[in-house]
Amino acid sequence: MNQQTRIAVLGAGPSGLAQLRAFQTLRDQGKEIPEIVCYEKQEDWGGMWRYNWETCTDRNGEPVHGSMYRFLWINAPKEALEFGDYTFDDHFKEPIPSYVPRAVLKEYVISRVEKNNVRQYIRFNHAVRWVEYNEETEKFTVSVMDHNQNKLITEEFDYVVCATGHFSTPNIPRFDGLSMSSGRVLHSHEFRDAREFKGQDVLIIGSSYSAEDIGTQCYKYGAKSITFSYRTNPIGHDWPEGFTEVPLLERMDDDVAHFKDGTKKKIDSVILCTGFKFNFPFLHDNVRLVAKESIYPENLYKGVCLIDNPKMFYVGMQNQYYTFNMFDTQAWTVRDMIMGTQKLPSKEEMRKDSQKWIDRLEKLSTDHEFIDYQASYIEELLKDTDYPDFHVHEQGLILKSWQEDKKEDIMGFRNKSYSSTITGTLASALPKPWMEIMDDSYRGFMAQEFVEAKEDALTGEPVECEK
Repeated sequence: MNQQTRIAVLGAGPSGLAQLRAFQTLRDQGKEIPEIVCYEKQEDWGGMWRYNWETCTDRNGEPVHGSMYRFLWINAPKEALEFGDYTFDDHFKEPIPSYVPRAVLKEYVISRVEKNNVRQYIRFNHAVRWVEYNEETEKFTVSVMDHNQNKLITEEFDYVVCATGHFSTPNIPRFDGLSMSSGRVLHSHEFRDAREFKGQDVLIIGSSYSAEDIGTQCYKYGAKSITFSYRTNPIGHDWPEGFTEVPLLERMDDDVAHFKDGTKKKIDSVILCTGFKFNFPFLHDNVRLVAKESIYPENLYKGVCLIDNPKMFYVGMQNQYYTFNMFDTQAWTVRDMIMGTQKLPSKEEMRKDSQKWIDRLEKLSTDHEFIDYQASYIEELLKDTDYPDFHVHEQGLILKSWQEDKKEDIMGFRNKSYSSTITGTLASALPKPWMEIMDDSYRGFMAQEFVEAKEDALTGEPVECEK
């Protein structure tokens, strides 16, 4: 690898930080690595896991990236997203519950990169304006707005890694009369505080994870009722009194929602939990990923390498069951492809490999099947890297158990405890039910006196906590 080789990493959220960490591990081993520049348009790192009140545009006039909201707790056990090279035991030094608030998880994610000196690569308040590849020079031109100096800068790079995520551009369907509704109408991207909806009859359009979580958050903080409106299938949990599931919204008549089954209901606010879409307005056609959101997006080899331009990479673009540790395995794979320790096949072979995964995906229909699919994908990446084993299929069993936990008790599944697949440590239990814990701050959460869990939610057996 030529010392002058330069890599641009776009974004310093979990995926971008994973990429920086992957290269830093080589530097820590005494190996030479390329020059790395990470552009982050926010003023600090963390990406989606940074909370602030801003919506629409930020203080620099940039479109707000984050969709994070107050009172969010992780909606799957932390044991299913644990880093292979930095466990929860490594950070917290004692067992903590399987479900934690956003601020606690952010502390865990950021602590790893703080300890490994990756901040040196990041330029904050730098918004990427344009990325284009020149076939003649075989280099990327990257233009960036440096808001610190109010100056547009342009640099050349040999490789680009896009790690900007795909939960920032809302998918917004159209419904007759919605624009004339007398109540509040917003997309989940703009949702910030469930207390805003206290005492209200709330309509949530959507039936996936954001709908599920925002609905339960609003209920927890005092909403009068939650109505889920679904396009294809209801969520189907055993909802408590105050929840209703109905077919898709047909129209709004002022504050009255009319649904496709002929029913209607007076509504105070509408929250569109209708997902997000790929949007890369800063990328030229010759480097831009064109694909539908999917657990395995098209046109990517090994889920990371743009087939039409194998010097362009994408990390974290999949719909996810696995999260942080999958981003790590992808980042390690990208690193090795750039460093040449993983040789890229011909474009034809890359397309065949990608199509193999897409064909397999089309045959699946259940959450359990999708979990096994993503586990197999991660294992394929792991076998060709030196990333530590985190027992992928064992974590898959936790994810499957989590799916069943929600069906059993959607308002109480966060009270369960699981064991780490890496250390064997059984998570402690919350001192009281999740529904009764209103403080989501790091200090408030960690000040609680956690109790020893009675059993592992996966096995049903008590497990000794490792000290």
